[in-house]
Amino acid sequence: QAQVVESGGGLVQPGGSLTLSCAFPRTITSVFNPSTVGWYRQAPGEQRELVATITGARSTNYADSVKGRFTISRDNARKKVYLQMNNLKPEDTAVYYCNIQRPSGNTDWGQGTQVTVSS
Repeated sequence: QAQVVESGGGLVQPGGSLTLSCAFPRTITSVFNPSTVGWYRQAPGEQRELVATITGARSTNYADSVKGRFTISRDNARKKVYLQMNNLKPEDTAVYYCNIQRPSGNTDWGQGTQVTVSS
């Protein structure tokens, strides 16, 4: 079983919404809770970029391009992190990756989930 499992991608029209989920089945709760989790994305021909992060204390950080449209949240009981994406634009099209940074410094990436915004 993978360390990081993303889901929720798909095809959506401009102005639409999607919610991405990231699960951490192999990380125990006492390690997950203080970990920082981030969503990143990579469009074709582009470098991977930060979208949003959430710390164990639930402090959040967003890329300027998604502020006011995307919301990152976490459910520690389920060991999951979500990315609610509203008012999607064609330029949001990318593969979205989830990353966990544990307090030990150990980090893992998911396989990615495709988000396509097109009419």
